[in-house]
Amino acid sequence: MRSLFEYQELYLEQITDEHFRFLYRRLPKGERMLAIRGPRGAGKTTLLLQWLKYELAAGPDVLYVTADHPWFYTNSLLELAGDFVKYGGKHLLVDEIHQYPNWSGELKNIYDAHSNLQVIITASSALDLYHGAADLSRRLLSFELPGLSFREYLALVHNINLPVVSLEELLANHLELSREYLSRFRPLPLFRDYWRSGYLPFVLEGEGTFYQARLFETVNATLERDLRAVEGYTASNIQKIKKLLGVLAESVPFEPNISALAGKLGMGRDSINNFIQHLSSARLLNLLNTATKGVAALQKPDKIYLENTNLSYALKGEPNLGTLRETYFLNQLRNAGYEVSLPPKGDFLIERKLVVEVGGKNKEGKQIRNIPNSFIAADDIETGFRNKIPLWLFGFLY
Repeated sequence: MRSLFEYQELYLEQITDEHFRFLYRRLPKGERMLAIRGPRGAGKTTLLLQWLKYELAAGPDVLYVTADHPWFYTNSLLELAGDFVKYGGKHLLVDEIHQYPNWSGELKNIYDAHSNLQVIITASSALDLYHGAADLSRRLLSFELPGLSFREYLALVHNINLPVVSLEELLANHLELSREYLSRFRPLPLFRDYWRSGYLPFVLEGEGTFYQARLFETVNATLERDLRAVEGYTASNIQKIKKLLGVLAESVPFEPNISALAGKLGMGRDSINNFIQHLSSARLLNLLNTATKGVAALQKPDKIYLENTNLSYALKGEPNLGTLRETYFLNQLRNAGYEVSLPPKGDFLIERKLVVEVGGKNKEGKQIRNIPNSFIAADDIETGFRNKIPLWLFGFLY
């Protein structure tokens, strides 16, 4: 076990308190078993290590391990927890739990056997934490860590620190908020930078070509490691799902014809449906359905988007401007925890009561003119008027 503590110290040397993701302040301290899920590159490992260093004080009763560490070639997680508790261990932090076989069964046994041990794990977004081999629904509290909001990007990259606003406050006071923010910075050029290369924290390591290369590596690792571990994909399946992602990226926003896709890619309809759902779970796609759909929503989405605008640039080169606007809006609202669906008129229905049309500065919103509680999210404007709100302002919701 000493080697694991030495491994932990190597990681902690690189951790600072210069920037914390929004989720850091929301994690409860008293829960016995916590999970942090999210896409690759979102900062789950950094958040976990910051929690260890600054909340748990990195003493001998705290241990951080990665689930794919060679130590586990000949030892089990359950054995580690038992030995750790014997030596006074109180907090066990396990990174990338989806890389560990029988993760749910051993976590259940650890929870039941060691009532004084807190376990915090990170996992791929693709992992269904509550439907593993063992039932963890009554034991595990899960949180989602998405990519950076526009607000977080401004803080991380440009040291512009502004608070989170609720959707209700934004809709009611967008003019005052815009004026306040404009006294601090000019949003539009930074907004475009964020669209291209600002969604994941490794933007600090370099923008432009470097960022795109890292993003490609992240997508490949999501498909080849995470989905393979979670869904048991073969190498052949990985190639098929990459091909599907490439086709979808060229077409988004895409109203899928599953039969046409199946014929074009030489796959079965069920495979196409499953792959689309898995790409959504892995946070590579955002699926949009009408609010009236029930179980059928699990079968075929009404509209498909890439999950974020950075993916649009990486997978399509120079994406359509209208597509980027809608991709950004859907991404920020979903990441902030709001329910978003497809309305009969307009682009998006928020919480089944607010209709939003997304467009450029000249957007008039004719489709939603007579709809109550309707708004226009307009690009290329710094301030709004009445129900016309700057699109960039929706990046302050988390």
